[in-house]
Parts: sequence; structure tokens; C-alpha cells
Amino acid sequence: MTRISYKEKLTSNNPIKSLTKGFKRSVGRNSAGRITTRHKGGGHKRRYRDIDFKYNKKDIPARIDTIEYDPNRSAYIGLLVYADGEKRYTVLPQTLKVGETILVSENAPVKNGNRLPLKSIPIGTFVYNVEIKPEGGAKLARSAGNSAEVIAQDAGYTHIKMPSSEVRKVLATAWASVGEVSNDEHRLVTIGKAGRARHMGRRPTVRGSAMNPVDHPHGGGEGKGGRGHRRARSKWGKPTGKGQKTRRSKKYSNALIVRRRKVGKKR
Repeated sequence: MTRISYKEKLTSNNPIKSLTKGFKRSVGRNSAGRITTRHKGGGHKRRYRDIDFKYNKKDIPARIDTIEYDPNRSAYIGLLVYADGEKRYTVLPQTLKVGETILVSENAPVKNGNRLPLKSIPIGTFVYNVEIKPEGGAKLARSAGNSAEVIAQDAGYTHIKMPSSEVRKVLATAWASVGEVSNDEHRLVTIGKAGRARHMGRRPTVRGSAMNPVDHPHGGGEGKGGRGHRRARSKWGKPTGKGQKTRRSKKYSNALIVRRRKVGKKR
């Protein structure tokens, strides 16, 4: 079992009360209480931190007051204190420290933490908290250690290379923050024991090959048999894992995909 030494990174243990609220976690159930996503449930009670993904306070510099832990996401969050006195939480990039300032502006310098339109960001720059639609709020590259790379500007679109290796077109008027998301050590953590996973809200995952034929397409057989199918499939018979394509052929964003992500063993 491995951990992250948060004491070396965080500067505050208590979140701002006005920016937090209680909430009920869905734990994979719908409004009727039926399981819609397996392996979710239980876990420690959490307080929700109200994170600013809209970034609609523009041309006002903000100072990083604290670096804090957020149980609802893998990245560190920081308390921004704007020049007019307003306070907001934001997802922090790497290397940014307490006391440094960030700016959301069309004329902001291309500096770690600053936010500006994709058309103003040079090719080769790594970005995070990327919008899909202008003023729609950050949607892409938000988890720990992630970033997207600006690789081209073309006819009103910016081509960005996603963390999955997919190359996608985004409107050049959409906004993004410069840098890479903090807490890149998150991917190195080994949970180590079942109890720790349960505290995180993760319920047990049973292999399909350990089930009966009535419960899973991989189930049944004498002893440790193969799955009996050429391709792995889910409990409902849909293709899964091992580089198989699961994307809908008529998905709205297919026209924006320049290059599909690399999948499977050869990646």
C-alpha cells in the first residue's frame, strides 16, 4: 500500500465554509434506487467544494491563498482571492505556489495557471481545464497529472492532443488554462487492501469467468476455461476492453475527431 504525503503539499486542512455544501452521492443508483453503474457504494461521507469551472471573472488578477485537498477529485484545489475580494476554488496546475497570481484574460501572458482563448495559445503548449464550447465551462483534462497539447491552429479550430492520445478539434474561441494539472503522483498510488477501496466508495469487482453462464457471457465451464468467445464482452454482451471500439458510429462529435486514440497492447 502506498500513499501521497499531503503534508508536504497542502497548506490548509479546513475548507472555506461558504464554498462548501453537503450532497448525496448517487453511488451508481438511479431515482428508483436501481443499480445503473456497478461497483459503487458506501464510502466516507464528503463535503462538496464549489469549484469554479466557468472562470467568468475576467481581467481581474487572483492570488492563490491556500492549497487544499478535495475528496471529490484527484487534483489539488486552490483558494483564489481576487483583487475585488471575492473568493473561489479552482483546480491547481503543477508548480504553482501560495502567493502567486493568475489571470483570466484575452491578453494574459502565456504563463502557468493563466487562462486565455485557445487561438491565443502557441503551438506546443500544454493546457488543462479546456472548454468544448466557448463560455461552456472547463470539461477536458481536469484530473490529476493530465494535460492536453495544442498542436495546430486551422480555420477557426484548434487541434489538441488529448491525454488519451486522441487528436480533436475544438473551437479556437474556447478557453483553456496553461499548464498541467497538479498531483501527478496520483497515478502511482497502490490501494493495497480491500478495506481502503471500500472507504473510497468502490465495491468489489467479480470476474465474469468466475460467474455462472446465466450471470455473464464468460461464465461456466469445467475448471478454469477460456471465455469461449473471440472478443471480450460485458455482462450485457457488448464489446469491452482490449482495444475494441465502443464509440457510437453516429456520435455528434465524430466530425471533430482528427485522429482516434491508440488502444490495446501496442499503445
